[in-house]
Amino acid sequence: MKKLIVDKKLLIRRLFLVVLDAILINIASFSALFVRFDFKFSSIPLYYIDAVFTYTLINTIITLIIFSLFRLYKSLWKYAGIDELINIIFAGVISGILQLIGMYLIFHIHVPRSYYPLSTMFIILFVTASRFLYRYARRSIRNNNAVSSSRIMIIGAGQAGSHIIREISLSDYVKGTVICAIDDSKDKIGSYIHGIKVVGDRTKIVEEAEKHEITDIFIAIPSATRSDIKELIVICKETNCKLKILPGMYQLINEEVSVTSLRNVEIDDLLGREPVNVDFKEITKYISNKVIMITGGGGSIGSELCRQIVKQQPKQLIIIDIYENNAYSIQQELISLYPKMDIVVLIASVRNTNRINRIMEHYKPNIIYHAAAHKHVPLMEYNPTEAIKNNVGGTYKLSLAAECYGVEKFILISTDKAVNPTNIMGASKRICELIIQAINKRSKTEFVAVRFGNVLGSNGSVIPLFKEQILRGGPVTVTHPDIIRYFMTIPEAVSLVLQAGAYAKGGEIFVLDMGEPVKIVDLARNLIKLSGYEPDKDIMIEYTGLRPGEKLYEELLMDEEGLQNTDNKLIHIGKPIDMDEEAFLKDVELLEEAAKQESDDIRLLVKKLVPTYQMNE
Repeated sequence: MKKLIVDKKLLIRRLFLVVLDAILINIASFSALFVRFDFKFSSIPLYYIDAVFTYTLINTIITLIIFSLFRLYKSLWKYAGIDELINIIFAGVISGILQLIGMYLIFHIHVPRSYYPLSTMFIILFVTASRFLYRYARRSIRNNNAVSSSRIMIIGAGQAGSHIIREISLSDYVKGTVICAIDDSKDKIGSYIHGIKVVGDRTKIVEEAEKHEITDIFIAIPSATRSDIKELIVICKETNCKLKILPGMYQLINEEVSVTSLRNVEIDDLLGREPVNVDFKEITKYISNKVIMITGGGGSIGSELCRQIVKQQPKQLIIIDIYENNAYSIQQELISLYPKMDIVVLIASVRNTNRINRIMEHYKPNIIYHAAAHKHVPLMEYNPTEAIKNNVGGTYKLSLAAECYGVEKFILISTDKAVNPTNIMGASKRICELIIQAINKRSKTEFVAVRFGNVLGSNGSVIPLFKEQILRGGPVTVTHPDIIRYFMTIPEAVSLVLQAGAYAKGGEIFVLDMGEPVKIVDLARNLIKLSGYEPDKDIMIEYTGLRPGEKLYEELLMDEEGLQNTDNKLIHIGKPIDMDEEAFLKDVELLEEAAKQESDDIRLLVKKLVPTYQMNE
């Protein structure tokens, strides 16, 4: 029904254009006589007027056919541009030539010689004016209504900014008017883009936003570095305007620049991190045509591992998770995108030895990414035996199965909380790191761990919590004003995990460079501002105190670990520590048994295995 309405409107517009052109063609003919006889109708001989009237119908029909052949009725007035102008000129000239042939050579109709170029000129002039007048009238109406609609500032006066300005000025669906533009290029300041003035560089953003009562700012610089984008966002936040940003350079390459390409500014834009670069040839080389198993495959890290691994053409992807909803979700996503990929989803617990062994025996995976774990720090403080059963017990059983069934690589997903841990979750992950190092010493399987900090948007991270609190109107809760964390996006972290797998020789703990640490309270304030509110005015921030087992800051490297570089500057290797592997693994078995018995001494047993563990009294 909607399509029929649109088609009907389009037909009416085209019919209107045909009628208008028919009128303009005849006005052009008589205007030629009017000009020829010094702008006096009384001076025009009647036989010239009769001559033009005699050929009027033929001239009108032929000219309209020519206009149609040049597609002048398939272009919309609001998109009239240089291409349509060229078409009008060609159509007008051809119409004039055919009129000369018809009147003079075929029908022998006598008119002044100057009539032909004059009538051709007027046809081109009148039709061009009719096409372009609409654009300027429409812009004037939009500018008059600008006070009551969104008033937009565009940052970036390059190709992308030009696309955005043009689309907004022509669109019936974007409720806003571009008022001004900003660009750091001195050559562009003071110039105009589609009638919009470039009023200054980034130092003028706040001043011009206030001067012009800007409500929305669009950042349209796809080629800008992350640090530049971060700086621009920090400045724009001072204006209290709504912010949107054009994602990246590929938009320009694929000619996808439009208002719909703009997205809301997200908190990771403020990290200022440059894009992570990995060697996909190396990753593809060790993953392609292999059977890959991912435990915890439905979680935030596990599911992203699935997404990136399927792109490397594995022979088969086995997704293991205890939580069926997450597993089902990633299964459906991957099936829709990669219908020919061999994807197996299994509901299983890494704590179940028999189940894991049956899976290993049947599917014989070449590579295992072990992401399954309990990761929530405060919850594990209240449930320490569960942390040991799942994290330590699960890793130990899965590692033994990997060794037994000849897995080539085993990559453990670890955490910076494993370094000098102050909580049971971090201590359990440190034991997991030591387990894979101990088993690696005797095994043909290459066991490695990859250690990194917090990932934005992961299950249990502060960002989703802050967003929920802001939606409720606050307060936003921060545990301590000085607490800091390292952050990385989930896709970045996973791509580096895959790269680390290519470097693995066995026994390494790969440490990811997480960039500069971020104060959690700054994260909260920025998220409140990006949501359009003022911190401590519209949305309050409350400090709740450190939670059980929580540190003010996290570390990525232990004192006893050295640091070795890799070919990727964002991936480092921590040196394995010396230990009695057999004695250690016996202690792990004792710890696992104590967890099964719900021992009250579980923390003391953990302390024995992880001397750097700082127990809460």
